[in-house]
Amino acid sequence: MASAPPIRVLVAKAGLDGHDRGAKIIARALRDAGMEVLYTGLRKTPESIVHAAIEEDVDCIGLSILSGAHNALVPRIVALLRDQKADDILLVLGGTIPQADIPALKQQGVAEVFGPGTTLDAIVNFLRENVKPRTAALQRSS
Repeated sequence: MASAPPIRVLVAKAGLDGHDRGAKIIARALRDAGMEVLYTGLRKTPESIVHAAIEEDVDCIGLSILSGAHNALVPRIVALLRDQKADDILLVLGGTIPQADIPALKQQGVAEVFGPGTTLDAIVNFLRENVKPRTAALQRSS
């Protein structure tokens, strides 16, 4: 029996946010946990993030936002995922997102929001528990 393929995560920085230390720490932790991680780099558009996620056949987009633009960027990413029939890609957020904004973000389709102080283990465990098996992986193992 073949082992399950590793979880594939796209770590992304959208908009004008120029701080990526946290995103790089998360990417390293996910790699250390056995996941395949792609990092988009800084200042990506929602369109380029969704395009990369689909092209790379990821299971999850981890969006790091420190700029306060989450209420503008997240709805666009969710809409693009839906339009591309890729809304099965888990979307999680990290960064400085006010507690008051989290319920609306989750209602839009964000699976979880990880704020400052969240342990790396908590993020790894959440992804392991919530990523759905990829269709491509299921077809390869048949």
